[in-house]
Amino acid sequence: MADDASKPFAGLADVSISEDIAVEGDISVPAGSSRRDDELSTLDEPVKETVLRDLRAVGNKFVHVLYPKRSSALLRDWDLWGPLLLCVTLALLLQGGAADSHEQGGPQFAEVFVVVWVGSIVITLNSKLLGGTLSFFQSLCVLGYCIMPLTVALVVCRVVLLLANNGVSFAVRLLVVAASFGWSTFASTAFLSDSQPPNRKALVVYPVFLFYFVIAWIILTFSP
Repeated sequence: MADDASKPFAGLADVSISEDIAVEGDISVPAGSSRRDDELSTLDEPVKETVLRDLRAVGNKFVHVLYPKRSSALLRDWDLWGPLLLCVTLALLLQGGAADSHEQGGPQFAEVFVVVWVGSIVITLNSKLLGGTLSFFQSLCVLGYCIMPLTVALVVCRVVLLLANNGVSFAVRLLVVAASFGWSTFASTAFLSDSQPPNRKALVVYPVFLFYFVIAWIILTFSP
């Protein structure tokens, strides 16, 4: 019985693989793979190092906005910590303005949050509908980080208003806000332009222009 069962495999002992036949594939394990896995793992990383690493990443993104160029740094490692920080800073600095009075309307803090986040979402959806290749959160990250020049302009305007509130101070604030508005628009389009179809870039840039214009107008018309 055992001899009958082994008959189908009897000829396999004489089968040999010719050395001329090229064997494809590679099953070798890179020497540095385990090291990279250890570097990417943050389960055993102290909380302090994790926080510092995230702060360095946010700082690097701010540097990319300061010197706008076509880079994938904001897109590859996106986060919303920077946009949230800038939005809260804008809302806090705009507290105590004329819009806080009962005649003018609701609180400025809520208005800033609505303008920033709803505006970013609308622009992102418009970009996706026009064939953009960026993900939803990548677009929010870029739009949020590019608010930084306008946040700096608001700080400068608050200092100018503390020194004087006349025609000269308004001219200074107008120049600062106009420069920061152009800076924010240019920086955002530098990051987003490559992700849009060539014949639809204008349809994407126009809502971005309006988005930063509204924020710039709020900053310019602010009066403590």
